[in-house]
Amino acid sequence: MSEYSARILTQISDIDEAQWDGLIPDGKHPFLSWRFLNALEESGSASAETGWAPRHIWLTDESGQALGAAPLYAKMHSQGEYVFDHGWADALQRAGGQYYPKLQCSVPFTPATGPRLLGATKDAKIALASAMVQAASEWSMSGVHLTFLKDNDRAVLKDIGFLAREDRQFHFINRGYESFDDFLATLTSKKRKAIKRERRIAQDGITIHPLSGGDLKPEHWDIFYQCYLDTGARKWGRPYLNREFFARIHETMSEDILLMIAYEAGTPIAAALNFIGSEALYGRNWGCLAHKPFLHFELCYYQAIAAGIKLGLPKVEAGAQGEHKLARGYEPVTTHSAHYLSHPGLRDAVESYLTQERRAVEHEIKILGQHTPFRKGPT
Repeated sequence: MSEYSARILTQISDIDEAQWDGLIPDGKHPFLSWRFLNALEESGSASAETGWAPRHIWLTDESGQALGAAPLYAKMHSQGEYVFDHGWADALQRAGGQYYPKLQCSVPFTPATGPRLLGATKDAKIALASAMVQAASEWSMSGVHLTFLKDNDRAVLKDIGFLAREDRQFHFINRGYESFDDFLATLTSKKRKAIKRERRIAQDGITIHPLSGGDLKPEHWDIFYQCYLDTGARKWGRPYLNREFFARIHETMSEDILLMIAYEAGTPIAAALNFIGSEALYGRNWGCLAHKPFLHFELCYYQAIAAGIKLGLPKVEAGAQGEHKLARGYEPVTTHSAHYLSHPGLRDAVESYLTQERRAVEHEIKILGQHTPFRKGPT
């Protein structure tokens, strides 16, 4: 590249919305949008106080023309990342080193694959990654971690020496279905009957309202937030996102949101939040205020499949983990991350571990792929 300058942004609002979004690749990537990242920061959900201090990189040429950008955070813990490195942190601590702080290039609290190095050229991507490594060195950080990567980003990072890591999620793949029944027709008879039974039980006495755009009202977010707090309290002890965050995305991103609310006898009892991209429908958060058998599967998986098909999207990403998704039409797929570690001893140990882990992940995906609910052979 010709001469360039890498600037650190301690808040994304230091850059104009149009400038940031203009660097995002073609298509709609809601989590990479300025509006989403700004809502996280302005609400205090992603801040130094929560252990997600913004350190975004802004790359320009000699004339000040934007060349690239990357969402980057200084982290004092490994929470809210969904690519687990606690064992690495423990190993370095035991050896007398310090794992935190570290640099994390990702979307906070969002295990969805998407662009990370927002540059139009390979050179710009290399410059962004190099700036991260330089910053980690100058700030005495243990390393740099980029998670849920698309293929073009991970290829660049591999070429310049980042360690490659694999994991797996379960995604619904839309093979040109025109309806939910079209999807059901591709399943074995046993699995098809099981899904129909689950949906029948979940929908008994229930009304589900899908809400998007102008149909979304503040009172709907109040219902959702009650549900979200209930799930957060039971699973983690403290939810990551606050009510102000949802108020902000209501004002700026309602057209990118599909909120499902389930009512029983007119009373809201559960809700599931989805984001609409050009590559997928992304299931993000859910919660319930009353127990109803199979309602989680109905709201988060089956309703998402039906919505994804209706919207003509190629897939549905329903979040991290969850082998139970397999029986419900979600297939195992590989997710990718890349890691630069400053400590040579830790790097060597992790590199050896990742070689074995990749083999294990690839083997697991192969085995899981043999147990999908689809009929074998042409459908």
